Amino acid sequence: MKVLNVHQRELPVSASRAGTLLDSLASPADALWPRRTWPPMRLDRPLGVGAVGGHGPIRYVVEEYTRGECVCFRFSAPPGFDGQHRFDVVSLGHDRSLLRHTLAMRTSGAARLTWPLVFRPLHDALIEDAFAEAETALGLPRHEHPWSIGVRVLRWVTGGRRRARRGMHPPPTNTGTARPADEGS
Repeated sequence: MKVLNVHQRELPVSASRAGTLLDSLASPADALWPRRTWPPMRLDRPLGVGAVGGHGPIRYVVEEYTRGECVCFRFSAPPGFDGQHRFDVVSLGHDRSLLRHTLAMRTSGAARLTWPLVFRPLHDALIEDAFAEAETALGLPRHEHPWSIGVRVLRWVTGGRRRARRGMHPPPTNTGTARPADEGS
């Protein structure tokens, strides 16, 4: 099954300022990854091409990295995830930028079921939480998406019990947030 899953958030800051968030990934000063509520992103060395790591059961290697602009990870696990996920910062002009996360892969085997039933809802919640972290790090109003009951149940079942209570927040008011999109074939 072909999967394309895109999340993006418009930020009222320059692309260079938003790009500092990408550069902090998996570091002690990580300002993007929502590590308080999700398994932390860890790499075997500082962010750069060839660094190996992951978060929770998701494993990957850094395939591309352009400081302040993009970082692309190639999946190595779980089995059946063949593709990549990436963060990009796009300039929208003076003091406006877009933070985008794109997951593009083909699933096979058990992943044809685990992606839509388990990983996708968790992934969508995690990425929206990352965007809220980005807003906080940039000193902007934080726009959180509440976790659905399904995400809270999945978090509880997969061992995120102590963190599964988070998620009852007012709906976000950020009109720059696009809904995640999936295409299957």
